[in-house]
Amino acid sequence: MIHLKSAEQIQGIRESCQILVETFLFIKKFIHPGIKTSEIDKEINHFIRLHKAVPSFKGFNGYPANSCISIDEQVVHGIPGSRRLEDGQIVGLDIGVNYQDYFSDAAYTFPVGKISEEKKKLIAVTRESLYKGIEQAKVGKRISDISHAVQKHVESCGFAVVRELVGHGVGLDVWEMPQVPNYGLPGKGTKLMSGMVLAIEPMVNLGTYEVETLDDSWTVVTKDRKCSAHFEHTVAILDHQTEILTEGISA
Repeated sequence: MIHLKSAEQIQGIRESCQILVETFLFIKKFIHPGIKTSEIDKEINHFIRLHKAVPSFKGFNGYPANSCISIDEQVVHGIPGSRRLEDGQIVGLDIGVNYQDYFSDAAYTFPVGKISEEKKKLIAVTRESLYKGIEQAKVGKRISDISHAVQKHVESCGFAVVRELVGHGVGLDVWEMPQVPNYGLPGKGTKLMSGMVLAIEPMVNLGTYEVETLDDSWTVVTKDRKCSAHFEHTVAILDHQTEILTEGISA
């Protein structure tokens, strides 16, 4: 079932998203060589709770941490721990906020120190593909118009879009219908309607699109162990505009 949000509910989601944006702006100064991913996660938790909200991923389907921190070949759902960031890596932070039972979700891939030109391009293309998808998130379009726009841009730049993982509805829960794949033919799937709130999130690989899950049952990695990047925005589809509710996140 797809929940169309009222103006009042979208305002609540908007407020949750603002806390999430501020969390990303706060945490970026901690992205440097030598820091443990558990330390980043601890700072995220502290900042969100300081704003009278809670990290929405903690405990969701048993997830053990406050955020997902994925390094290089880790696509998504990396569990923070004792691993330290190293110069030349890229790290994807995926964070969710629950503020007064309104949920927001966003992801951003950061460079750690000085990274290669190849990794710079991967980050740029992934971020561009997110906005290509958002351009199609309009009343009257269909879900796969978003999907196709993402895939077309990614593949035109020589990269591969992950197919086993999808974006989703969000706002009244961490994860809602509809699913939003990042590949496919245009003009298919659910018609987009005013009141939909979507988490659109391209995951893009340097090599093959194939992925697998590690023994921790959470961390998804590229099958060829080449790098992956991940960007995500929470977006509200309204009658006369599409609002990026998590706009303002930047490195």
